[in-house]
Amino acid sequence: MDFQLLPVEEADLEEYKAMAQEAFQKGYEDYFGAADTVILPETDIDQSLAAGGSAAYKAVVDGRMAGGAVVVMDDEGEKGHLDLLFIKRGMQGSGIGKAIWHEVERRYPRTKVWETCTPYFDKRNLHFYINVCGFSIVEFFHKGHPMPDTPEDFSGDGGEGMFAFRKRTQAGIQQ
Repeated sequence: MDFQLLPVEEADLEEYKAMAQEAFQKGYEDYFGAADTVILPETDIDQSLAAGGSAAYKAVVDGRMAGGAVVVMDDEGEKGHLDLLFIKRGMQGSGIGKAIWHEVERRYPRTKVWETCTPYFDKRNLHFYINVCGFSIVEFFHKGHPMPDTPEDFSGDGGEGMFAFRKRTQAGIQQ
């Protein structure tokens, strides 16, 4: 597999957004069945892309876009948030997600803490973040304990809640 993680360019955005939406939709529909709503609205992607400190990357495998990630870094570069990580539908399970994550970590060696979240129902993501990437679950958001800044119309968790994850890196452990 010839893998590269490259910055997303303006010309990539339409395909990049569609690929992210399809990947998130598939994960949701594999669990809940067909959905009447778009699980990852374009406005959510745009919000991540426009956040201060954000960087968007596309995974290119054998010359073709195969996934991507959006990371948001604090001003000091010591705390990062993984806003999105997705793999093109049909290419999951081929090591691309692991390659994306390892390359993100390599690019941000001063980062002490990474955070992200994923829906409670998504066992595949739980396995990936815990067993492959080394994150730990630090909080469970649900109707009785809502995630801060979550839009009223959020449906990506299917009403079952979200796990928040944190990973302390070697840079953070050596302090």
